[in-house]
Amino acid sequence: MTTSYRIALIPGDGIGTEVLPPACAVLDAVGRRHGLAFGYDVFDWSCRRYLDEGAMMPPDGLDRIRDHDAILLGAVGWTGVPDHVSLWGLLIPIRRRFRQYVNLRPIKVLDGVPSPVAKATSDIDFVVVRENVEGEYSEIGGRLNRGFPEEMAVQEAVFTRAGTERILQYAFDAAQQRRGHLVSATKSNGIVHTMPFWDEIAEEVGARYPGVTWRQEHIDALVAKVVLDPARFDVIVGSNLFGDILSDLAAAVSGSIGIAPAANLDPDRNFPSMFEPVHGSAPDIAGRGIANPLGAIWSAAMMLDHLGHPEAAAEVSDAFTSALATNDARTPDLGGNATTNEFTELVLGNFARHR
Repeated sequence: MTTSYRIALIPGDGIGTEVLPPACAVLDAVGRRHGLAFGYDVFDWSCRRYLDEGAMMPPDGLDRIRDHDAILLGAVGWTGVPDHVSLWGLLIPIRRRFRQYVNLRPIKVLDGVPSPVAKATSDIDFVVVRENVEGEYSEIGGRLNRGFPEEMAVQEAVFTRAGTERILQYAFDAAQQRRGHLVSATKSNGIVHTMPFWDEIAEEVGARYPGVTWRQEHIDALVAKVVLDPARFDVIVGSNLFGDILSDLAAAVSGSIGIAPAANLDPDRNFPSMFEPVHGSAPDIAGRGIANPLGAIWSAAMMLDHLGHPEAAAEVSDAFTSALATNDARTPDLGGNATTNEFTELVLGNFARHR
């Protein structure tokens, strides 16, 4: 019996259009082994569309993908389009309309991916759980007296009890299922309202998980510890801004932000979740066939896990991990000479050898 899924593909800009085909090829290959069939609908929502038509996506765009089982995104961003336009014109509306309040970032050191941090070894295996729809990235605020000496800008952070509690609960659940350790990122010594509020709710939620050992860390000290001793961590949870910074820092510590995957999750499964590599559109190498598709392939593995197929997800992880262990698989960003297609073929070949 075959289980079918409909996936919304948003290749986006630059290398985003080059890394999604490998991810789909891997999904199709592992799907054949596990009785899964994937259908893909491609949407041209991108900075190019913005330059041509004045919007990243059409007015009814979210309605068009509302009933898909999941979303795979390549990358967005291009010269001539400000980053806040591409972000607020596409990614943030998807995250907020579809209640994707969890941004999940796995952090691992993989064979064949050297880390710039001396203590970064294969013992590193943790996740960053980022609140994804409120916090510091609110729409509340504005600009006043533009162009005058007294010009000012006001940006307000929004932390709701419901939003804060649910992200902390997700993180504690994750820690309970992993090694039972959690760190909550805060800055309550300097941010006088929202961070003490965050800490209070963390105390409340933490009391429900007697099996999880946890502590809070001020964000400035925490980022130093992630660099100095990354193997000590299991689950780190943070607000939208803190989680954003921590997850990119942690990815760099593990070897390369260019291979990092991400999941934007609606844990309640009322809406499709979105999966994406976080390397950006990389205009400097776009069109050269050398983009590393690992972040997209790894994101596809996270999608499989979310859809309820952990065995298939594990096979994908094993396939790209085995490929990376050979010098032939390393793309230029990892110090090798492999092309996008060559890396993909090595991953696909690992499925063929394990029939």
